[in-house]
Amino acid sequence: MNFERITVNPAQMGGAPCIRGLRIPASPVVATVAGGMSPDEIVSELPDLAVDDVWEALRFAAEAVRERELPLHRAA
Repeated sequence: MNFERITVNPAQMGGAPCIRGLRIPASPVVATVAGGMSPDEIVSELPDLAVDDVWEALRFAAEAVRERELPLHRAA
């Protein structure tokens, strides 16, 4: 999968995946959605972002999880 809006620069933000080269890491954007904010609300709080940036951060996170095993607790 190709991510045009996610960039990684080792000299910026410790090499964390960021949105379009901005100093806005993808992970807090995803966490903000998980916390209940809509993409439109996020963009109003962070006007350097576009709604498409938020959606791409979510797609990036989904792909990152798909690529590795995570420790999960089994339901009893």
